[in-house]
Amino acid sequence: MRFKDSTLFSMLAIRCPRCHEGKMFPAGTLYHPAKFMVMNKTCACCSQPFEPEPGYYFGAMFVSYAINTAFFVAVWVALSVLTKEVTTAQMIAVLLIVVFGLLPITFRLSRVLWINIFVHYDLTAGKQKC
Repeated sequence: MRFKDSTLFSMLAIRCPRCHEGKMFPAGTLYHPAKFMVMNKTCACCSQPFEPEPGYYFGAMFVSYAINTAFFVAVWVALSVLTKEVTTAQMIAVLLIVVFGLLPITFRLSRVLWINIFVHYDLTAGKQKC
C-alpha cells in the first residue's frame, strides 16, 4: 500500500477522501480573510460532494474543539517551561495569537478529519478524470 492510498495522506494533503486526488479547498485561499472557509462543492476528479447534506459539518465543531484544547495544553506547557510563573494575561495573549493565527488550518483540518470518518477511499474513483 502506498502512502498516497492512506487516509492519513488525504487528511494531511486536504484531498478528497474518496479518490485522494481532488482538492477540498480552492488554491490560494488559506490565509485570505474572506475565503479561507470556502470549500469546493464537489471533487474535480470523482464528483464526491464535499457537503453531502445541510449541517453535515456540525460534528466538525467538536473536532475543532479538541484541536483547540490541544493548543491550550501545548501553550500552557510551553509557557510553564519558558517562564518562571505563568500569568493569566500571558496565557490569554499567547492563546489568542495561536488560536487566531492557526484558525484557517484548524477549520480545514477539522472538516477534513470529519469527512474522512464517513467517506472511505475507493481505489477506482476519479482515475478517469485526474
